[in-house]
Amino acid sequence: MKTYKIAVIAGDGVGPEVLTEGIKVLNEVATLDGTFAFDFVHFPWGCEYYLKHSKMMDEDGMDRLQEFDAIYLGAVGAPGVPDHISLWDLLLRIRKGFDQYVNLRPIQLLEGVPCPLTGVKREQIDMLVVRENSEGEYAGAGDWLFKGKPEEVVLQTGVFSRKGTERIIRYAYEIARATGKTLTSISKANALNYSMVFWDEIFAEVGYEYPDVKTYSYLVDAACMFFIKDPGRFQIIVTSNLFGDIITDLGAAIAGGLGLAAGANLNPERKHPSMFEPIHGSAPDIAGKGIANPMASIWSVSQMLDFFGYETWGETVLTALEQVLVKKEYLTPDLGGQAKTNEVGDAVVSAIHAMKK
Repeated sequence: MKTYKIAVIAGDGVGPEVLTEGIKVLNEVATLDGTFAFDFVHFPWGCEYYLKHSKMMDEDGMDRLQEFDAIYLGAVGAPGVPDHISLWDLLLRIRKGFDQYVNLRPIQLLEGVPCPLTGVKREQIDMLVVRENSEGEYAGAGDWLFKGKPEEVVLQTGVFSRKGTERIIRYAYEIARATGKTLTSISKANALNYSMVFWDEIFAEVGYEYPDVKTYSYLVDAACMFFIKDPGRFQIIVTSNLFGDIITDLGAAIAGGLGLAAGANLNPERKHPSMFEPIHGSAPDIAGKGIANPMASIWSVSQMLDFFGYETWGETVLTALEQVLVKKEYLTPDLGGQAKTNEVGDAVVSAIHAMKK
């Protein structure tokens, strides 16, 4: 039997609550399948750890995480800890250190989820955003000159290497080819006359190798407009780190909210562990109340199963989510229900069991 070692970083706020339900789902799938199992090891890292130890994770944290098959992350962020510290000292440290250069974020309107857009059918919101996850605007390059003086200047430099740009665009082309879907590049070359002109040129250059893939290119502002007015025109999307961060939150808004937004941070070569997470925040205002929506964390479990090669189980988990959403018996307050976090997880597990018994 194959046993997958999963590092669990529950993090802050509602993180531990929602990850508990995702682990519950993974254990149910493993039990029903019988050919694989999961070994979960929990790490206490996050903002609470920072407030006690002045660090977001242990110095040898990356070395310890390297031994795992995947990382399951809850949420990071808490009052009293600046966001740039919680982001750069944990989440981005892992993404960059393990070369998780592919960020996959599905934007799919599941059955039973209300959509804020009028006149839009469910099948019109079904896209996958392939976000560059290792450099670009989040490279951390720049300078802060003459700090505190009248002539103070801040420089924030986006880094776009040929290697980084080409590999993420090629990854997106491969998905489009394998699925027979269109591929749209989102950039801003009219204003960013170096980085985004370079991006567009690489997109076209790589495209010569994929004549069978139908492609489109949009400026990011126009793309945001079409996300609202005509989301059906998007299928597979490839974009830079910053633009991907922004448009996927917009996508979450039209597909049920952040409680249904999942993300995978992949190292496709599997030299390092990949990381799976709900992309909502730590929501300290509702932490401990047992009302956080665990569906995004469960959806990220589906992505983990896909990455391990169990696509059928990944699809089963998504189908179970839809069944719970359609029945509306166990929904958290953000989706108009009164159910507790653990009740939603139990309902998903019951749906999976019913499908596979």
